[in-house]
Amino acid sequence: MATGIVKYFSGITCPACSGRETEKMSFDACALFYDCPGCGMRLKPKPGDCCVFCSYGSVKSPLVQAAGDRIG
Repeated sequence: MATGIVKYFSGITCPACSGRETEKMSFDACALFYDCPGCGMRLKPKPGDCCVFCSYGSVKSPLVQAAGDRIG
């Protein structure tokens, strides 16, 4: 169900150490890398995902959220 509200913060969880940080997402760019502050692992998007937030975040990227709202 489309809400029309785009969220700009996502909790990103490291698959290696389970560390979690809340990060601000950019509306107009995908985050292709994220360095975990807990263990230093560099996260990359999983195949088929546009960015690390779509792969490891509690909220998908704003671009994906906006596209979902248009699709409804």
